Amino acid sequence: MNRSPSSSAQTELRQDSLLQGGAPEPAAAPPAIEQRAAEQASPEAAPAAEASPEAAPTAAASPEAAPSPTANAQTAPAQKEASAASAPTTAGASAPAEPRRAQMPGPAPSMPAAPKAKVIAFANQKGGVAKTTTTLNLAVAFAEAGHRVLAIDMDPQGNLTMSQGIDPDSVEKSMYDVLVSHIPIREVIRKREVDVACASIDLAGAEIAMSTQIGRERSLEKALRPVLEDYDFVCIDTPPSLGLLTINALTAADKVIVPVQCEYLSMRGLVQLQNTMSMIRQELNPDIEIEGILPTLVDSRTVHAKEAIEILEENFGERVFATRIKKTIRFAEAPVKGTSVLKYDPDGVAANSYRELAKEVLANGKR
Repeated sequence: MNRSPSSSAQTELRQDSLLQGGAPEPAAAPPAIEQRAAEQASPEAAPAAEASPEAAPTAAASPEAAPSPTANAQTAPAQKEASAASAPTTAGASAPAEPRRAQMPGPAPSMPAAPKAKVIAFANQKGGVAKTTTTLNLAVAFAEAGHRVLAIDMDPQGNLTMSQGIDPDSVEKSMYDVLVSHIPIREVIRKREVDVACASIDLAGAEIAMSTQIGRERSLEKALRPVLEDYDFVCIDTPPSLGLLTINALTAADKVIVPVQCEYLSMRGLVQLQNTMSMIRQELNPDIEIEGILPTLVDSRTVHAKEAIEILEENFGERVFATRIKKTIRFAEAPVKGTSVLKYDPDGVAANSYRELAKEVLANGKR
């Protein structure tokens, strides 16, 4: 076979290099082979080479590509930490986001309620036991102690109104209009030593006028609501009966003070008053309580007065006030001047007795 001059020259060069101890140089690839190699080395062919399934086992089987056990031990904790850190993010990203609920505005902070007046009724169906005297003078004693006081005259005789220098026959509006016509109680209040809601002789017909009204027993209670925050104490003088006017007073009251003359007939009225209060407690005012029983017009010179007080204390115990209102002419003289005993004779025994009674009531009956 005849060799071409170029192939014989290449053979001679290879033989010379072998004789000189060097490695044979690779033979130059034919032009067609070089062109194919250039196409395989182009960037467009790189993805195909990476995706070749035949190259994956070879690369995995290569001892140089296989990680060593030491490298695996060092990278394992780092991989766990990375996976743990990415887990919440992945879970949160994959879970559907919950719709945010609209937060309703909470209730506005409530302002503390203003203190309301303590309502005290003075009741005893027996007349002449110093109900009006006790109502007025205890109210003035509260005012001396710095309290705001309203005295309400529910007696058609109008003795409380007269005791503050107001003529019941001259007033244009009275408690009759409050109870029957339902006018605001502020329209019948006069400013004196204490505020006085005036009475008139018209009150004598109030029970008949109210007889057809629904809820007539609560007329006074409803009338008092707008002014309860204006006063600390409301003192209600009642007529000497257990009729509708007295029932209105007991329904509106928180406490009841029972003036009792230290005589047998006066003390008998306590039983009837207790029965009336039991009915009111069941039907109209379950919170009403007896604040105390007050011995009045005490004549300490008589044995009968001492025995009467002993009977009261045996039957009512601590409900009987320690204060004793002794009989004195000052109680008759003060209304003539249109003032209380505390103003008429401020240093007298009678005035000091009502100051002591005020201290007992303010101390919540602690005797």
